[in-house]
Amino acid sequence: MKHAAFVLAALLALNALLNPQFLGIHWQAGHAYGPLIDIANRAAPLMVVAMGMTLVIAVRGIDISVGAVVAITAAVSAHLINGSGSLAFAIVGGLCAAAACGLFNGLLVVSGGIQPIIATLILMTGGRGIAQLITDGQILVIDNEAYAFIGNGFLLGLPFAPWLALALAALLGVLKHRTALGLFLQASGANPAAARLAGVHAAGLMLAVYIACGLCAGLSGLMISANIKSADANNAGLMLELDAILAVALGGTSLLGGRFGLRGSLLGALIIQTLTTSIYGLGIAPEVTLVVKAAVVFAVSISQSPKLRTLRWRRAA
Repeated sequence: MKHAAFVLAALLALNALLNPQFLGIHWQAGHAYGPLIDIANRAAPLMVVAMGMTLVIAVRGIDISVGAVVAITAAVSAHLINGSGSLAFAIVGGLCAAAACGLFNGLLVVSGGIQPIIATLILMTGGRGIAQLITDGQILVIDNEAYAFIGNGFLLGLPFAPWLALALAALLGVLKHRTALGLFLQASGANPAAARLAGVHAAGLMLAVYIACGLCAGLSGLMISANIKSADANNAGLMLELDAILAVALGGTSLLGGRFGLRGSLLGALIIQTLTTSIYGLGIAPEVTLVVKAAVVFAVSISQSPKLRTLRWRRAA
């Protein structure tokens, strides 16, 4: 996490040097605006998904369907809010759909014995098709101010979406540090066989984290659709799985399972959004962002490879 904090600070400092107004915050009608506020607001959906991905990776899993789950949740919630006008019904319905997606992935992994990347690839491939069926291939416009508040509202002068992300982080932090959940996750990820012998219900835990990841993706879908006041089955959450995995890796969570940190994943999400904002601000082609992200994923994966770690230990000895 220290490395992630250093990288984020370096990116912010570089932007401040290139643009003296970058760190500026101004108030208008009681609301805070500025590049830093914009980064936090835009990073909020990724922060939420990254926390769910952290839990899955901690137990040696992976979920590459989160982008599709975002699209499904947005489609379901938009359909319900437009049809009923009930905010609670739309939110609960969307999150139930997201939880069902997580349950589907978890059952394939736990009961079906399918490799996590293959199991979640199924929903990644078919999920957008499901979302398009719900929306009839159209972009559903959401005309409900209460729903839009989730993505565009302000609380205590700051955007509401980051508050949601921080509330979720606080909840998961309490579960990790104040209950046995954190220990169970690390034990199951570090040594699944030993964890089972110690009495940890690894299968149930795996199923629970996939459902939790689905719910996180669902909450992100609510935030994204509320922000743009529409549900776009084609583009909602597109490539979000890459950003989530990258955020987790940048935050210091081991991609091999076991050791994990939620605060690091939050910093990783902020790094990604700061990097994206920096590239756009410098007038560089947006496509460069994907190349940079891929390069970072490659570097992190190589740095965490068992062979490289063994080589480091031998040299240190």
